[in-house]
Amino acid sequence: MMHAGLPAVACSRVYLHCGPVDMRKSFDGLMAIVQNEFERDVRAGDLFVFINKRADRLKALWWDVDGLAIFMKRLERGTFQRPPSKESDRHLSIDRVQLGLLLSGIELSSVRKRKRYQVEQQGSRGSST
Repeated sequence: MMHAGLPAVACSRVYLHCGPVDMRKSFDGLMAIVQNEFERDVRAGDLFVFINKRADRLKALWWDVDGLAIFMKRLERGTFQRPPSKESDRHLSIDRVQLGLLLSGIELSSVRKRKRYQVEQQGSRGSST
């Protein structure tokens, strides 16, 4: 499930930055966060999501075949709700469904996911919900 406003992005993983990000940052500034804090290569095909301090703006950065692309959403009313995380977490790995819920304004604490079989990803132990 991908949100209607976000272009269909062929990404392997979705990462959400836990802290607030200055939305004046563009390609180079967001790419620096990906390299320094996520310790990932933006060209690996992952989607990186950032939310500002007031939680009314969101940017998503990804590598689109031949260059970087940014999606931005500004809410006219309300805020984005970050999923719960530990204070020590710099970022979270979320799935496409969680991203769709985040973009749609669904309160994540009221949503329960039923158990499903998941193929264990290479290099991980156990399944992440």
